[in-house]
Amino acid sequence: MLLIAGLGNPGQGYAKNRHNIGFMAVDEIARRWSFSPARSRFQSLASEGAIQTPAGPVRALILKPQTFYNESGRAVGEALKFFKLTPADLVVFYDEIDLAPGRFRMKTGGGAAGNNGVRSITSQVGADFRRARLGTGHPGDKDLVHGHVLSDFHKAEMKWVEPLLAACADAAPLLAAGEDEKYQTEVMRLAPAEKGDPRARGKE
Repeated sequence: MLLIAGLGNPGQGYAKNRHNIGFMAVDEIARRWSFSPARSRFQSLASEGAIQTPAGPVRALILKPQTFYNESGRAVGEALKFFKLTPADLVVFYDEIDLAPGRFRMKTGGGAAGNNGVRSITSQVGADFRRARLGTGHPGDKDLVHGHVLSDFHKAEMKWVEPLLAACADAAPLLAAGEDEKYQTEVMRLAPAEKGDPRARGKE
């Protein structure tokens, strides 16, 4: 079984924030693969379903923690423990300010790099979980980061946000099969984004 968690803040006021792109990604995966309607479970909105792979369907649970971003580990840890899963069975989708907008990177383990949601999960389950990092760019000054991540995507930015979310969902069989490097490559093939300085503030 695969546990797929998206990070974000609950409530309509946060729905279009950059900080909520993790929620947006797992919503698209749930939609694309016809998961069950979300219900309250594990301090989260949880959807169940399966992702088809060449080796057969992989059962998966999608979680959107309702604990607020910085306490995401409480919800994720509860679900992991309930199903007796290991960190290798957990994929977390979240916004990454140190990647240029539209870039996508998979990694396993490592530090939190200042991300309090990742830090919270690490405190509950250890660091060796799989991370799906969605680039949202950096405001250029650390004092501006808080406002940046809690601001909505501009309408012009949706031209890369929407293809990236669709690519994450369409390539999900590779993720479910544990082929993280191939998944990263396929997402970027489906939704190409130029390598760039994450601190560039272009709003084209």
